[in-house]
Amino acid sequence: MAWHEALLFLLSVVLILMLIGAPVAFAFIGANLVGAWYFMGGSAGLTQVLNNGFGALSNFGLVPIPLFLLMGELFFRTGLGMRMFNAIDQLMGRVPGRLSYVTVVGGTAFSTLSGSSMGSTALLGSLLVPEMERRGYKRYMSIGPILGTGGLAIIIPPSAIAVLLATLAKIDIGDVLIGGIIPGLLLAALYMLTIWLKTKLNPQAAPAYDVETVPLAQKLKIFGRDILPMLSIIVMIVVMMLSGFATPSESAAFGALGVIVLAALFKGLSLKSFKLSVIGALKVTLMAYLIVFGSATFSQLLAFSGASSGLIQWAVSFDLSPLLMLLAMFLVLLALGTFMEAISIMMITVPFFFPLAESLGFDLVWFAIITLVALEVGFSTPPLGLNLFVMKGVAPPGTTMREIYMASIPYIACSLLLVALMIIFPDIVTWLPGLSAD
Repeated sequence: MAWHEALLFLLSVVLILMLIGAPVAFAFIGANLVGAWYFMGGSAGLTQVLNNGFGALSNFGLVPIPLFLLMGELFFRTGLGMRMFNAIDQLMGRVPGRLSYVTVVGGTAFSTLSGSSMGSTALLGSLLVPEMERRGYKRYMSIGPILGTGGLAIIIPPSAIAVLLATLAKIDIGDVLIGGIIPGLLLAALYMLTIWLKTKLNPQAAPAYDVETVPLAQKLKIFGRDILPMLSIIVMIVVMMLSGFATPSESAAFGALGVIVLAALFKGLSLKSFKLSVIGALKVTLMAYLIVFGSATFSQLLAFSGASSGLIQWAVSFDLSPLLMLLAMFLVLLALGTFMEAISIMMITVPFFFPLAESLGFDLVWFAIITLVALEVGFSTPPLGLNLFVMKGVAPPGTTMREIYMASIPYIACSLLLVALMIIFPDIVTWLPGLSAD
């Protein structure tokens, strides 16, 4: 069978199973079983595929996923998250548009640890948008920053999605996590600049109102009590990986333990909150592990059938410049983001895009960060981005889709500018991983 026929056959099985309602992970597993029977010699092929799948699940590099997810669940089910939100709000004082800044800072912390862009959009939209409306904020000042935080969440460590992508792409997990630090901070700065410009151009977009003046000594106390302990856990994770003192898995374990200790110190840890946190993390972990099982075996089938090498040779035969090929892959990710979740998109694209990127001479850690940004931009891109419809569901009555579209555009522009900067200056991504390697 020719490579394109093998590719069409395998993808058709996946699409048919998805159309009849099978979850994405099960659709890929079903395609793997059918493909193994056809391409690898019946029952012997099935046995080989199952062995390969379970072998992929035994990868020690997957350990950070449940630990990072547990961190996120504990962070917010024990009240540490809201404590941090309230503290940031108090420290901002009379800064124009301060609730928009709080949304970016606090929302990024939540989204990063939760691992779900749509989940964080739903929670932040329901919590913060009504409060900002009550304060007289224009809707683009409340909705826009919430939609923008997803782009930060997916690349700033600790990010469970970044760990999963690195695992699927078979690249160093620590390098991908560390590589997202500078791009994430740069994107946060661009968001802050966007909010500042909006408040300068239209002060009525975020009307000033009286807030209680907090003395400097009290501000220092609030920072040291309610922000620094939580912030120190994230910094500890990054420093441990960057210095080589601990692997990503060990750093994630220290991070989860740190959140448990903090929750106990602040009297937020209870049997109920711990149980709910474990259950929440377990649900997402099981889904992620099924994804890994399906993706690993699917990649091997593509290679065995010749579909991967054939597709790469076909793509390279167009003799396009690497930049145009990168643009084409970026646009595919944006298009898929309008109707699929990040993990599903990674399952479909990673087996093709990363070998192609390697053949084009791209640094794979750099390409991984660009892929992560593209995934989040797709979720907020009008007219069909999934996060836009999530926001519509939780926004105050009377909010139109046009208002949501217009609110998202400046933050999408920030993400696209970040991608352009990463293309022009690749060291934005590769410098820190290079230091850790040394």
